[in-house]
Amino acid sequence: MADVPQVAESQRASTNPLVHVPVEIVVSVGKARPKLADLLKMEQGAVLPLDSRVEDPVELYVGDRLIARGELEELEGDQSGLLAVRLTEVADMDNGL
Repeated sequence: MADVPQVAESQRASTNPLVHVPVEIVVSVGKARPKLADLLKMEQGAVLPLDSRVEDPVELYVGDRLIARGELEELEGDQSGLLAVRLTEVADMDNGL
């Protein structure tokens, strides 16, 4: 009987029209703080170093709210070369991460 509330909640979610609204997720891989003078000198092909490493976790945001953390992966097969994020931590929507 413990599963009944979960099933009812799942059924409510599937009938809620908002579940079909697309949401943009921003994946933050790092930050840079160049001086404005250096930024203005940048040209095509310039490299802007970030404060993170390739293996560091990335953060996923909806708007300004952190919703999850994960690891970058490269897809294989017919989607080879595309980036993806494997979630390693998902926020509790009531309390955050």
